[in-house]
Amino acid sequence: MRTIDVAQGMNMALRSYEHFESGAGRINIERIHRFAEVTDSDPHGILAALAIGSPAFALRCADNKLATIMAVVLQEFDEEAGDAIIDLDARTLINTFTKTLKDLAVQSVHRDAEADAWLEERRAKLMRPVREDGS
Repeated sequence: MRTIDVAQGMNMALRSYEHFESGAGRINIERIHRFAEVTDSDPHGILAALAIGSPAFALRCADNKLATIMAVVLQEFDEEAGDAIIDLDARTLINTFTKTLKDLAVQSVHRDAEADAWLEERRAKLMRPVREDGS
């Protein structure tokens, strides 16, 4: 999107938006959420990217909304577990999250490989376009 389009979508003056976009000034969560809405990105991914020092993380979450999904699941966990959360020890949390995220990473790699293999196997069955020279 063009800068002016995003600024207009956020109901901001272009200069104010450019100031926001450059990261000058304090973090404004409401503006981050407006920006994410206008650009169809992940506001929680943007905030997490700031926390972990990885702007690329925000880009990686933009389409699948990974960080927002995690926030929703965490909210549901809080509602369901309530005060029992206090009794969870740090080692269990670290091990659980580490295993889960490693499993997700492996799954994404396998899915890509499986999808590639599936496509390659079936691509040969497709009709190939006939070239103008008849070959």
